[in-house]
Amino acid sequence: MTRIVLSTDETLTSTYHDVPLLDFLGCAPVDKLPSWVFRILDSQVPDNNGVLTMAPYGLRKIEAALLAQGFKREEVVVAHPRKIEQFIDEKTTIVALYEMDPMGLGPVSMMFTNGGKWTNYTSVKFKELVERINRVRERKGYKFKLVVGGPGSWQIDFKRKEREKLKIDHVVIGEAEHVVGEIFRDIESGNADETIHIKSWPKVEEIPTIVAPSYKGIVEVMRGCGRGCRFCEPNLRVARYIPLEKIEEEIRLNIKAGIDHAWLHSEDIFLYKVEDKKNFYPNAEAVVELFEMARRHTRNVNPTHGAVAGALANPGMIEKISRIVGANERHWIGIQVGLETASPALIGMYMANKMKPFSPEEWPWVVLNGTYVFNKNYWFPAYTTILGLPGETEEDEIMTAQLIITMEKELEEKLGNRAHFTVTPLAFIPMGLLKDKEFFNVEEMMTEGRFLHLYHAWRHLYREVVKGLPMVMRGNPFLLPFYPLARVGARLVVEHLRKWGIKHGFNPDKRLEPLEVKIDVDEHKWHSVPSLIEAY
Repeated sequence: MTRIVLSTDETLTSTYHDVPLLDFLGCAPVDKLPSWVFRILDSQVPDNNGVLTMAPYGLRKIEAALLAQGFKREEVVVAHPRKIEQFIDEKTTIVALYEMDPMGLGPVSMMFTNGGKWTNYTSVKFKELVERINRVRERKGYKFKLVVGGPGSWQIDFKRKEREKLKIDHVVIGEAEHVVGEIFRDIESGNADETIHIKSWPKVEEIPTIVAPSYKGIVEVMRGCGRGCRFCEPNLRVARYIPLEKIEEEIRLNIKAGIDHAWLHSEDIFLYKVEDKKNFYPNAEAVVELFEMARRHTRNVNPTHGAVAGALANPGMIEKISRIVGANERHWIGIQVGLETASPALIGMYMANKMKPFSPEEWPWVVLNGTYVFNKNYWFPAYTTILGLPGETEEDEIMTAQLIITMEKELEEKLGNRAHFTVTPLAFIPMGLLKDKEFFNVEEMMTEGRFLHLYHAWRHLYREVVKGLPMVMRGNPFLLPFYPLARVGARLVVEHLRKWGIKHGFNPDKRLEPLEVKIDVDEHKWHSVPSLIEAY
């Protein structure tokens, strides 16, 4: 008897040949890329008679929560999306899908699909999966309910007509581990709302430990953030820190399953067990202890996200972590970092804690010097910025382009070939406390300042493809044939952007002066930091 069938679309069950950042392939437009690109770059997680051998972390949490709340092991299955039909029968009451970007409304997808005018790969695969599930339901006359949850479930609720067309019965929005058993029983009895908004958050003790391997060894170390950026849903949640012993238990589970990697997931790794809630000065001892524990189990330890301000506030912490995980010129640590904008005014308006323990006025200096700290210790930051923040000015956008130029110049002067970073502009999506604002429309809302921001970001990315991609390719033979293709592709994107900008009356050659900020991490007085462990 398979009472509950859990799954996800197959863009979330591909390892993408373990190529860094290729997980974002799902955001790419199917209208503009040949289908063979998706076929070649896809490499699906193996299954065991249709059961996923490793699954997205959020799906694993729901599986564990259901088992903890009275559902029997034989009643719950986490199915590979390509083999989901074999688990659905007359005893199935719920087929639930965990989704990140089912309608292509996420920031990366909206940027890559020209504001939604094209169709992203994830939405195609999601709709294909739903249609297959519905065909089983209709052909066999089954009565199960189709449920969608996960970080992207709000998109289903947003697109009501599409939801009705896809015959999705229920949408669950919010953190669900503490109430999922109750929600699923309500759905089974017919007492659940079509859209279920979960207003509360699970306490740390209500977040279950996963019972089966997670995708690529991802392990959550904290939930929420506490910095309170107004556009960011996770940052608005109460910060909760997962105890070290529970993190270790999940790492051990993954290692035992043959996943020799620990991705430490958080909204900001440098805020793990932070005690200074006013200035957000890192609890370096706790962060270092976290990495030491993970390193005891595997050499391959990486954080997912972190704030550049936290790194700059304590360079000694970064240096110590680098020694722990063995970072060097052949083994870099990747980290995703929200830069958002170079504008101190916008940072102060929407992200008043993002730069702490520094001030909004210091933000460009913080980004430049924080990147220096990262690079000096073999960390490769992948920055994201936002196009179309409400209330931004031309000066704000041009300042972001200027910061990119400044970082190129200053970092290469100081570090030479050891200088590495990327900047990926994303379209503004009305979320968090800015839900009443409008989506950024690439065609209708582009200005010269926004174009220069976008153009210089992609121009720098091309430089990194030429300079940094060979370093990333070490140890992954699959990538070697794609290096010439990546170089050509990145150059074509820059050329296309250039032509598009000129066509719309923008000047890609407009002279932009670097910002008046310098790398002075050695000499700075660190006046706003109470107790620096070690400055260079």
